[in-house]
Amino acid sequence: MSSLTHQATRLTGTPIGQIQFVQNAGKRARRETDTFDTFFESSWYFLRYADPNADEAFSKGAASYWMPVDQYIGGVEHAVLHLLYSRFFTRALSKVGYIDLDEPFAGMMTQGMVCHQSYKTVDGQWLFPNEVEKKGDSWLHKQTQEPVQAGRVEKMSKSKRNVVDPEYILATYGADTARLFMLSDSPPERDLEWTEAGIEGAFRFMQKIWKLAQKTDASGHDFDPDKAKLSEQDDTLLRALHAAIQSIETDIDRFAFNRCVAHLHVLVNAISDYEGDQQHNKAMRSYAMRHLAILLSPFSPHIAEEIWQITCADGLVSEAAWPQTDNKWLISDKVEIAVQVNGKVRATLLLPLDCDKQKVEEDALSLDAVKKYLNNQSPKRVIVVPNRIINVVC
Repeated sequence: MSSLTHQATRLTGTPIGQIQFVQNAGKRARRETDTFDTFFESSWYFLRYADPNADEAFSKGAASYWMPVDQYIGGVEHAVLHLLYSRFFTRALSKVGYIDLDEPFAGMMTQGMVCHQSYKTVDGQWLFPNEVEKKGDSWLHKQTQEPVQAGRVEKMSKSKRNVVDPEYILATYGADTARLFMLSDSPPERDLEWTEAGIEGAFRFMQKIWKLAQKTDASGHDFDPDKAKLSEQDDTLLRALHAAIQSIETDIDRFAFNRCVAHLHVLVNAISDYEGDQQHNKAMRSYAMRHLAILLSPFSPHIAEEIWQITCADGLVSEAAWPQTDNKWLISDKVEIAVQVNGKVRATLLLPLDCDKQKVEEDALSLDAVKKYLNNQSPKRVIVVPNRIINVVC
């Protein structure tokens, strides 16, 4: 410091930041005041959110009232650094009396990564997925037809070019399909492998729903099952509907969105199986589709709004009340069985209670959602938990 002289200037902002130094060489420099580590500065922001207009750094009263954060959602990289520092700051501030709180976050969910297979040329140049094609057992560069090395499935990154253009996805399949596929393939805490086959399957499901909507009208707007004379197939559809309402509501609370999509598949199949062109049948089908629109709206909101207009034309589905489960329709001699492939739920089956294991296995192996993973091969093992789960190990 002996070789430096300083000159005080007009103070605006932090005083120390306004002090200019003159080096012997005659060059002028301004002192940098933003020297805290990023994690130091970002480890207590949630306290400020409770009252952004407070004169002090944060309001003790507001922080004590609103905290802790009910649900924290963040990538795995946060678990080691940000959450560790946030917990340290919260406990330190609590110890010195600034807040009445020991833990900053009541719940945490760490989402997985979106992954894709990587490709590169023989000389090591990374290629985008749309630049390669598979012929037989070999991968080739589309333009040059030279061999391509197919790498492992890993987190999407610009450096390895194993990414898919979102504009292409939206233009080809639509936002609803993209949302549904990303939610349906894996639990949110696991990595998701982006595949063309996977999003094609979600697109077919969207088309199936839309075809049902095109066959539906608003005749079920005032339909009340409790006041109607119901047939056996009416009972079957209402059981499927109320089972879906209960299951989806429960699984949303658990962030088990992949299971929610599986329940939607079961309900859509039940609506597809419902037959009849009489006015009563049309009203029942419209009633079921109107409820499907509400159940579908958190996952694929655009098609849900379209279905709502077809079946109801009363406001927006996003403003509609969530349907209530009627327990009398949950008592059944049938049970919904989750179908897993290598531990991941891919579909569900509605089968008689205490169904024979062989029947469960046969029905599960006949599902398209299972066949695509078997790839015409026999499963290595099939595990059946009666009335609950069947797991097909490839």
